[in-house]
Amino acid sequence: MRQRVFELRNAVLRQFAATLAVSSLLVLIGIGGASAQSGTPAPDQGKAAAQPADAAKDAAQNQRRTDEFAEAAQVINGPAGNPECVWLGRRVVRLMWRDDLDTAFRHLDLYDRFGCPGGHIQAAFRCLTRFGGQIDPKVAETLDSRVHACWINPNAQPQQAAAASPPAAPAAGNSPAPQPAASPSPAASPSPAPSK
Repeated sequence: MRQRVFELRNAVLRQFAATLAVSSLLVLIGIGGASAQSGTPAPDQGKAAAQPADAAKDAAQNQRRTDEFAEAAQVINGPAGNPECVWLGRRVVRLMWRDDLDTAFRHLDLYDRFGCPGGHIQAAFRCLTRFGGQIDPKVAETLDSRVHACWINPNAQPQQAAAASPPAAPAAGNSPAPQPAASPSPAASPSPAPSK
C-alpha cells in the first residue's frame, strides 16, 4: 500500500513539473514576442544616437578648457599660470564660494603639493567676493566664468564700482578736451506727492 502511495505522489509531481515547464516556456515566448513588436528602440540604438551629440559637446568643452589654460599661462607669470595650478586653484575658490570648506581644504593640500602660490587663491577669492551680487546661484556658468575672470585678474572690480570712481586728472596742461564720462543709469525717481 505504501508503495502505491509513493508511485501516485511521484506521478502527480512529474505531471506538475511538466505543466510548470510548458507554461513557463509559453510565457517567455509571449514576452519575447511582445518586446520585439514594441516601438521602443533597443538600448544600443539610443546610445548610438546620443554618442555624436555627447562627443561634440565634450569636444567643445575640452577646447574651452584648453583655451582658458592657455589664456591663464599668457596672462599670469609664474606658477599660478601653470595648468595644474589654474585647475586646482579655480576649484578651491569655487568650493570656498559654495561653503564646501572640507573639500576645498583637501584640494588646497594638492594645490600646495604642486608648488602653486597660496596667495593667488586668497586674491582670487577676494575678487570673487566683490562680484557676489552678480553671481546667479542657479546658473553654474556665471560662477565658473567669474571664478576664471578673478583667477586671471584678481584686481578686477565690479562695473558699478569702476563707474563710481572719479576719472584720473590729466597730467599735462596741453591735453585734449576731456571726454564726457559715461552717464550712469538714472536712479529711480520718487513718486510725486499727492496734491492736497
